[in-house]
Amino acid sequence: MNAIEIKNLTKNYGKKQALRGLSMTVPEGAIYGFIGENGSGKSTTEKLICGLLTPGGGSIKLFGRDYTDPDVRAKIGVLIEAPGCYANYSVWNNMMLQAANLGLKHGEKEVARALKTVRMEGAASNKFKNCSLGMKQRIGIAMALLGDPALLILDEPINGLDVDGMRIMREVLVDITRNYHCTVLISSHILGELEKIATHYGIVRGGRMIREMTAAELEADCRTYVALQTGEMRRTKALLACKYTRVEEDEAGYIRVYDAAAPEEIVTHLYENGILVREIKTDKVSLEEYYIDLMKKKGDGQHEI
Repeated sequence: MNAIEIKNLTKNYGKKQALRGLSMTVPEGAIYGFIGENGSGKSTTEKLICGLLTPGGGSIKLFGRDYTDPDVRAKIGVLIEAPGCYANYSVWNNMMLQAANLGLKHGEKEVARALKTVRMEGAASNKFKNCSLGMKQRIGIAMALLGDPALLILDEPINGLDVDGMRIMREVLVDITRNYHCTVLISSHILGELEKIATHYGIVRGGRMIREMTAAELEADCRTYVALQTGEMRRTKALLACKYTRVEEDEAGYIRVYDAAAPEEIVTHLYENGILVREIKTDKVSLEEYYIDLMKKKGDGQHEI
């Protein structure tokens, strides 16, 4: 079963068309990386799924049922923008207030479980206002976990975090799928972090879904390449371009050869033409590079899944 199925979703803000027939499929149990530039429709889509906005057209199904069904709505946990907490209340008291709002029978037990999952059990007595950005984001996720949701929707939870904060957040999100058996829909501009945890991806542009894929499909699409530097970069590039199909120079000043050539073959070819290689390595196209390349290729009106 799919956790989310969206077909031909539309939404206008006055004369502005935010979503233009967006379709989306999130399998149950996935960590779904939702990717797109500012204004592409990510936050609007998430708010529509949560019932915070009303669609202009199309359909949204959650676990096979209409998204307005009260039973299915009770299965959703949400963190959009910032957690709604009282600054002078402790983390524990803020969590207990949310548990009371949800009418949880075993509030203390669920709060303790959620705080442990997000690595915040040791900071339960801290006032919310004294918590760091990363801690506040994890508190928001802990609140969203109350009630044992089957679907967690997170809007930019790792943006603005330091390296350690992002590492902890990665671990937390993986633990959530394991311990809560929860599907996670997460949007972020930090594609390098998404690449480490996501099992599925959806890329939106101009209010349309232009590509959905699994992590395995992304891995297959992100080709390996050989990167090198020499003392004669212009001549090197010209020589390699005559032998290999795709040869480019990247922003870091390396020449990339995208064909399935062995590094030693390239070194030999250049040596035979009087060029010595200073540095050579094999690497793979990242999600960020893949995304940027896709944005360059796809026209605004194209739709591909």
